[in-house]
Amino acid sequence: MNANSGFEDEKTPKLRAITRQKLVETGEIDRLTELLRTRLLESGWKEELLAMCKEYVRCKGVDSLSVDELVSYVTPKARQMVPDSIKRELLQRIKQFLVNQINSKCQIESSEGFSK
Repeated sequence: MNANSGFEDEKTPKLRAITRQKLVETGEIDRLTELLRTRLLESGWKEELLAMCKEYVRCKGVDSLSVDELVSYVTPKARQMVPDSIKRELLQRIKQFLVNQINSKCQIESSEGFSK
């Protein structure tokens, strides 16, 4: 086990929360959501998911299946079905967003330092 692993693990939830907050504040979360929606439609993911749901409902029977049961069954499979290329693209966009945020903050702090 890495000596820094424990430290990094403790910080991860806070970093995720800060990242999410920045994504929301800047409106980037909406752009990423729209990109994800577009890419999933282009890839045929929605049709595959719909077919999987129909098959599950057919096998279980409409009368004996709850929405919660269907969601519990479908959710992990739906996540696995997202093409890796889409996951990579979104991850790259998030990384670039974070780099841009850091660079902007550094530029602001740098310019404030010159004006003092």
